[in-house]
Amino acid sequence: MPPPSPLPATEPPHDCPRCPRLVAFREELRDAFPDWWNAPVPAFGDPDAWLAIVGLAPGKQGANRTGRPFTGDYAGDLLYATLAKFGLSEGQYQARADDGVTLNGAIIVNAVRCLPPQNKPTPEEIRTCRPFLEAPIAALPGTRIFIALGQIAHQSAVKALGGRLPKARFGHLAEHRLPGGRVLIDSYHCSRYNTNTGRLTAAMFEAVFARAFEVKAALGAAQ
Repeated sequence: MPPPSPLPATEPPHDCPRCPRLVAFREELRDAFPDWWNAPVPAFGDPDAWLAIVGLAPGKQGANRTGRPFTGDYAGDLLYATLAKFGLSEGQYQARADDGVTLNGAIIVNAVRCLPPQNKPTPEEIRTCRPFLEAPIAALPGTRIFIALGQIAHQSAVKALGGRLPKARFGHLAEHRLPGGRVLIDSYHCSRYNTNTGRLTAAMFEAVFARAFEVKAALGAAQ
């Protein structure tokens, strides 16, 4: 079982019925893999986080299997290694939801909570799930810096944060000032495909987190 959500009041129900295609896929996987999580994946991390990481959706062999964001697939290997390097996690990541890893100052939440076929949610599914991104954002008033992993996460985060997409175009290390004094920093998604093709390197990914710390320092100095 994954650790309990740090923001339980913001989570979708275990059998969320909102997206028929995703429900059908969930039921198919529950039949095929009854020991897997196979449900909306809750947020994970620190309820007093200063940094929120917005992912796309659970991976089939990752969070959909384990129940914890970015746990059990390659994207999680890179993400959790980076979190550890920057002091945002404690414990040794072992790609299991029960490995005891905790986050300090950071929280992870997906733009789409259920596994989509081929890892491609439809625009309607993204819109339908947005309340489950808006709710944790509203429950994190002290969180001022956000990292979006990939273009879909970027688009959903901009909308959930009250921004406008024409004024906030996605790009790796692009930085967007949004309502409420919040800042969104973009990254290419830490997927195996992006790293295998060289679109994203570990150094490029770490640069996003380094920038988040710089923005945090600047915001603190401005207060």
